[in-house]
Amino acid sequence: MSEPPGTAVSSRPAPPAQEPAKGPEPGPPPRSAQRVLPLRRPGRWIATAIVLVLVAQIGHGLLTNPFFQWDRFGYWFVRPVILDGLLITLEVAAYSAVLGFLGGIALALARLSGSPVLRAVSWTYTWLFRSTPLIVVLLFLYNFSALYRTLSLGVPFGPAFLTFDESRLATDMVVAVIGLSLNEAAYASEVVRAGILSVDQGQHEAAAALGLPKRYQFARIILPQALRSVVPNYVNQLIGLIKGTSLVFYVSLLDLFGSVQSMGSTYPGDIVPLLLVATVWYVILTSVVSVVQFYVERYYSRGALRTVPPTPAQKLRAALRDLRARIRTEATP
Repeated sequence: MSEPPGTAVSSRPAPPAQEPAKGPEPGPPPRSAQRVLPLRRPGRWIATAIVLVLVAQIGHGLLTNPFFQWDRFGYWFVRPVILDGLLITLEVAAYSAVLGFLGGIALALARLSGSPVLRAVSWTYTWLFRSTPLIVVLLFLYNFSALYRTLSLGVPFGPAFLTFDESRLATDMVVAVIGLSLNEAAYASEVVRAGILSVDQGQHEAAAALGLPKRYQFARIILPQALRSVVPNYVNQLIGLIKGTSLVFYVSLLDLFGSVQSMGSTYPGDIVPLLLVATVWYVILTSVVSVVQFYVERYYSRGALRTVPPTPAQKLRAALRDLRARIRTEATP
């Protein structure tokens, strides 16, 4: 057969029929749409519930038990006699803390000295006062005038140039401060010595290689680095010192505890609320010291940590941001 005119015949094979285009295959949902379920911790929830129940029971017992006499507590809390005793407690603690810390530095340096006499004297002092109860030290100093009625300054084993009456110098405040300072210096010396030993030996060698005087090396290089280890340990000692001031009542000094004891003997029906007053004031004082400790530790950690610990206000703001972000995430469909 012949093809009709005007028709072109091609020798190429016909192209295959094209299949319809397929859309993209469905994949996993985007990561933002996936919800991460928190790990279940039933033990933590059970322990939290038990602790909350116990705290609620203790709080209910404190508030509803008439034996505590909270009305009398409010009456005595800011009475002038209590505030006067609180002021004496602060004075004794402040003087003893400063003198004890300075004495501890001197004893620590003597313990690390190359002189065998200084090392032996420092070790003996620390051993003796750490082994003797504080109340014994205070009572011994209170009766010191029975051993030495006068104190003198002059040539050793020779004539005296100045003579003092010990009974006039050793007032109740002086006896309390000296007794607490002597006892505190023994413990502070070990704290300071441990802090100095915690400084890397290379810092000592670098300071010596620069030709710096010993005093400058210690004040500018060694001590600032040692304070990062000294501060938290010495603050524990300071808290113990604040509570230890209650023993000065036995040397006739009416501090906070002494005022409470005196008022308790005068008003025997208010013994419990008066003891609660003393307890709350001691808690307030130690809490203030703990807050100061946090900021001092934060200051001295700047050169040792990449980021300093956040303050309580910063922790609170971060927790609020996380809570708002969690609420928005759960509210989003």
